[in-house]
Amino acid sequence: MVLHHDEFLINEHDIPYEEELLRNPYSLRPWIQYIEHKKLGNFNELCFVYERALKELPGSYKLWKQYLDIRREKLKGLNPVRHKQQYNNLIALYEHALILLNKMPRIWLDYLSLLTKTPYITKTRHSFDNALRALPVTQHQRIWEVYLQFAKAAGGETAIRIYRRYLKFEPGFIENYIESLIHLEHYNEAAVKLVSIVNDTTFKSQRGKSHYQLWQQLCELAVDHCDDIHSINVEAIIRSGIKRFSDQVGILYSRLAMYWIRMGQLEKARDVFEEGITTVMTVRDFTVIFDAYAEFEEEMITTKMEMAKEREDQGEKDEEEDLDLDMRLMRFEQLMDRRPFLVNDVLLRQNPNNVMEWQQRVTLWRDNKEKVVETYTQAVQTINPKKAHGKFHELWANFAKFYEDGGDLESARKIFDKAVKVNYKSVNDLAEVWCEYAEMETRHDDFDRALEIMARATEIPKTLDVNPKQVNFHDESIPVQLRLFKSLRLWSFYIDLEESVGTVESTKAVYDKVMDLRIVNPQTIVNYATFLEENQYFEESFKVYERGIELFGWPIAFEIWNIYLDKFLKRYGGTKLERARDLFEQALDGCPPKYAKPIYLMYGKLEEEHGLARHAMRIYDRATRAVADEDRMTMFEYYIAKATESFGIMAAREIYERAIEALPDKHVRIMALRYAELERKLGEIDRARAIYGFASQLFNPRTEAGFWKTWHDFEVQHGNEDTFKEMLRIKRSVQAAFPSV
Repeated sequence: MVLHHDEFLINEHDIPYEEELLRNPYSLRPWIQYIEHKKLGNFNELCFVYERALKELPGSYKLWKQYLDIRREKLKGLNPVRHKQQYNNLIALYEHALILLNKMPRIWLDYLSLLTKTPYITKTRHSFDNALRALPVTQHQRIWEVYLQFAKAAGGETAIRIYRRYLKFEPGFIENYIESLIHLEHYNEAAVKLVSIVNDTTFKSQRGKSHYQLWQQLCELAVDHCDDIHSINVEAIIRSGIKRFSDQVGILYSRLAMYWIRMGQLEKARDVFEEGITTVMTVRDFTVIFDAYAEFEEEMITTKMEMAKEREDQGEKDEEEDLDLDMRLMRFEQLMDRRPFLVNDVLLRQNPNNVMEWQQRVTLWRDNKEKVVETYTQAVQTINPKKAHGKFHELWANFAKFYEDGGDLESARKIFDKAVKVNYKSVNDLAEVWCEYAEMETRHDDFDRALEIMARATEIPKTLDVNPKQVNFHDESIPVQLRLFKSLRLWSFYIDLEESVGTVESTKAVYDKVMDLRIVNPQTIVNYATFLEENQYFEESFKVYERGIELFGWPIAFEIWNIYLDKFLKRYGGTKLERARDLFEQALDGCPPKYAKPIYLMYGKLEEEHGLARHAMRIYDRATRAVADEDRMTMFEYYIAKATESFGIMAAREIYERAIEALPDKHVRIMALRYAELERKLGEIDRARAIYGFASQLFNPRTEAGFWKTWHDFEVQHGNEDTFKEMLRIKRSVQAAFPSV
């Protein structure tokens, strides 16, 4: 049986569902069951059932969602232009649904996604706006995701307007907005937005860009599209960047110049280049600007030359253009010539106290005397002596040398007179200036003036309120001029000058003054004594040695005593033996053991050559007690040799015995063997055997086999069975006494 229901037929399988719907037309469950039943049948019948259900339950989200989904699925893959009516029907259906379900974001999203596939741009945009008005703000982000995709696809002014609205909702979108503006060639607005985020110190880039990278992007945009940007002051922006980003000054100056080049204002660009190369503080920035400047000039010259070539080929002549080309060539040549000076300027701006760079600047101006003088004058006025990097005193000396080489000695003297008043970092710097001053006079054979200069330099300042000997040479709180008289470098030069051109008396006076001030070193003492000796003042030279010994004490006194004693002995030999003995006794009085050996040997030699042999032996005997431990063995050996030489071999016995008592074990072993050998040669076999027996306690049979072989051979040659057995017994007992390894 078949029943008609409007224009659709109801078959017998639908009757149970229809009957259930007659009983409960407003219940969702029977409608869902009926729909599930119809899904297996005709699509139009399914749609008819949905529409009947929605008529009865117009507010059911579930029914609307299912119905709209199957209708949208039916259009999947169909061209919206060719199947315009079907799309319009579905759009109308969505609009009807949204009248009742306008707070449902999912319905809005499906509807808007459908509209983005149609050619209805205005309707789609209005629908997005309606969705944003209808939904709470917490749901807006879901709408905007689709809206932004639509804007990107739509492009043009539509996209820009949509992006502007979204920017109010999500300020962090500004970087994407700027990128879109650039892509759509809205360079002016992009620049304005970039300026806003660059000026916002609290802005955090979502793309991880640093503040400087954003600034670079702005500069690049302003320079590359300068013709399209009119809402911002590009020059002011780049100059503010120059102040803020001190490590990128060179790049920013080059960009500013490039901006003016693209704007066609070449003279302004050249002014920017000039400003850059004359103000930057680092060579790196200078190199960037200079290279860009040179490239700009080269391109201009190349263009002008090509134009001149074209005119020549066409037989035309333009004197004004030719003159302009010549001027540009000359300007470019001057720029290249200026480069060393400009680099020097950069380094001096970086550190105005750099002495080496000031000297380099003088070298650059070597062919221009006026500039050389001007540079030297500026340098000595600019450099802070206490902060000078390099040898400031050499700059003053070179300044004076410049006048000297030019034959103007008076000006050179004026320079030196100013130089010696400068409060240098160290006293030695001031001393060098005085020495240079005096050397200049000696080069021109004015020795009296040179001596006068050194006398002035070494004069003790009258303003000192303490004893000159108490002035601390290294106290930097005192001006160097007040400490100069303690400079040994200065006095040494003065002494050399006096020795060369002065008199003996004047030289002695200088030496004595140095010694009175107690600023001498051992070499000065030796030099003074040698000077007196050369001038036949022997006794005075000896007094100088004695003063030096008193000044320095040990261990420096050891070197002076060596020289003094040697000089005295060469001078007097044995003629003043008692005085020589007194000198040696003075030298040995308080002498540290490590320095005593050479003096004792020299003393003993004196007694051997000019005194009595027994006196020499007493001295050597004293030496064995007084010298350092490491020298004692050598001293005993020397003592034995001298005693044997002077008094015979028998005299060595007592020395050997004392040596064995006094020396450490390692030396006793050697001495005992020698002593035993001595007794064997004398035929004192029993004494020799006794020595071997005494020494055996020091020789481990396991490690010192040589000693036991020597004793063994001795007993074989001179002993008997009993003595040989005794030797073996001692060997066993000694071996037992030493621990086994």
